[in-house]
Amino acid sequence: MTLTSLPEWSNLRRHRDSFAHRKLRDLFAEDPQRGDHLAAEYDGIYLDYAKNRITRETLPLLVALAEARGLRSGIDAMFSAERINSTEGRPVLHTALRAPRGASVLVDGDNVVPHVHEVLDRMGAFADKLRRGSWKGHSGRPIRNVVNIGIGGSDLGPAMAYQALRAISDPGLNVSFVSNVDGHDIAGVLDGKDPAETLFIVSSKTFTTVETLTNARTARRWLLSQAGSPSAIRHHFVAVSTNTVAVEAFGIDASNMFEFWDWVGGRYSLHSAIGLSLMVAIGPVNFREMLDGARSIDEHFQTAPLEQNLPVLLGLLGIWNRNFLGSHTHAVLPYDQRLNRFPAYLQQLDMESNGKSIDRDGKPVAIDTAPIVWGEPGTNGQHAYYQMLHQGTTPVPCDFIGVLRPSVDLLEHHELLMANLFAQAEALAFGRTLGEVAATDNMGHPEHRTFRGNRPSNTLLIPELNAYRLGQLIALYEHKIFTQGWIWGVNSFDQWGVELGKVMASRIADEIHSFDGQLAGHDSSTTALIARYCRARQEGILV
Repeated sequence: MTLTSLPEWSNLRRHRDSFAHRKLRDLFAEDPQRGDHLAAEYDGIYLDYAKNRITRETLPLLVALAEARGLRSGIDAMFSAERINSTEGRPVLHTALRAPRGASVLVDGDNVVPHVHEVLDRMGAFADKLRRGSWKGHSGRPIRNVVNIGIGGSDLGPAMAYQALRAISDPGLNVSFVSNVDGHDIAGVLDGKDPAETLFIVSSKTFTTVETLTNARTARRWLLSQAGSPSAIRHHFVAVSTNTVAVEAFGIDASNMFEFWDWVGGRYSLHSAIGLSLMVAIGPVNFREMLDGARSIDEHFQTAPLEQNLPVLLGLLGIWNRNFLGSHTHAVLPYDQRLNRFPAYLQQLDMESNGKSIDRDGKPVAIDTAPIVWGEPGTNGQHAYYQMLHQGTTPVPCDFIGVLRPSVDLLEHHELLMANLFAQAEALAFGRTLGEVAATDNMGHPEHRTFRGNRPSNTLLIPELNAYRLGQLIALYEHKIFTQGWIWGVNSFDQWGVELGKVMASRIADEIHSFDGQLAGHDSSTTALIARYCRARQEGILV
């Protein structure tokens, strides 16, 4: 039976229609304890979802939908290594990356957990050498600059986490990230660095990613322009990959390659060797604390009742907003500058996972799937796009993320920050009526100062932002996204949508390189654009 033909889906539609005219103001007035009733907490994470346009009858109906779609069996299938990535024939086991020593997760009869910890141990030994200064460059000087070269999941996760945990990173190491094939990216990172003190971590599962290898080759030329001998590469390059042959062909010693596995999707790979640059920055102990935090949420996701399960709650509320209230976008608004890359990280995690129009059976989906995810840290966004959030024509569900205890001793700043978080969520929910405007001021044009309100949001509060709590946040959203993908019926773990443009770009790159004035096989617009670029290059505008 298709999703929309389920009686549980019809029940939710009827339920939505039954209170479509009621506003959040009304719902809070009817239930003075609504804020307590519509909240959940686990291991220090507090979720207030009372400001969603739901009643106390909505959640049981959403849970019934999840049960009808076999969410619990889907969760069990993922954790037990069933091949739920059906289009690629793979299990999905990013959760095994944070499994404790002694656990057992079998893939084709092989327990993968010992392999995971073997790599973690090698990563830890390498990180300790760098941090102590005992890993030397070709000239015998210690490494002071670490540059992670990757793209997508090989960049967004480590870069986000490094920014979030920079306060506990080694002050003697300068850690940078290069992802864009735009030469300005790597040129800016290399500028001012000493090749003799710089180490590159080239992160690519297949070691064939064009953008990553282009940047890696540029880094290699930059190193060899000073070092001269190719033997210097082994002192300044390590790899994170599954492709030993390609790594060695590049010139990296296989003993300096850190493995991960095809059952780890790129956007879910931060807790694998892809996190090597982060481990170097924050140290092995903190890195393992991040794994512990993620494992805490893994266990909660596996065992908690659906109606008390934080990732499930977030997923079901997202489905309610997306499919029943018609929301096309979702804003993630961390009120902590250290999480400034978290929305970008979630963009890939969510939209690459669930941005699908074909279901697991190869049939067109009948409903909208992944929303457009976006956001910036508060309070910066308040002086940019919050105007649209409050008074625009398109309601946008929001996740506000707050940290109760800052890591800097600036209480005045933090209290103002948190006051803004609470105020924005309240203002979005309740708005401001024409009568309230008239009662508070007599300026002209009062209609311009009214706010409709009735705009949904969740508020997530964590005690502090450390490695453990960051691991929790990452796993919380991973499992939220799984919940939604499973109910929608899509494969959240492939990404065929990124392939076509890459294939076409490779062909066009060859045509640009060998341009002789003739192009064929493109539409007239693309032909004209390619020709214009090639003429500019030939005329010396580009060098």
